[in-house]
Amino acid sequence: MPEKKPVSPEEQRRVRQIRRAAVVMAATMVLWMGAQFVGGQMGWPTRVVFLFDLAAIGALVWALVVTYWVWKERRQS
Repeated sequence: MPEKKPVSPEEQRRVRQIRRAAVVMAATMVLWMGAQFVGGQMGWPTRVVFLFDLAAIGALVWALVVTYWVWKERRQS
């Protein structure tokens, strides 16, 4: 079995950030699809369901920005 190289604290921080972004993306999609389904079943007005759309877009943009920052840091080091 190959030996594992020691991981620097900066790399550990990047891994935590990427994991957090991945969890946010997955949870956002599940919650968004659930909100769309429940909204359709309960007859929520379009304005209310649109708020879930905006929240999902905000969470996905945040995850994209975090992913970009980590990618940029890795390319610089």
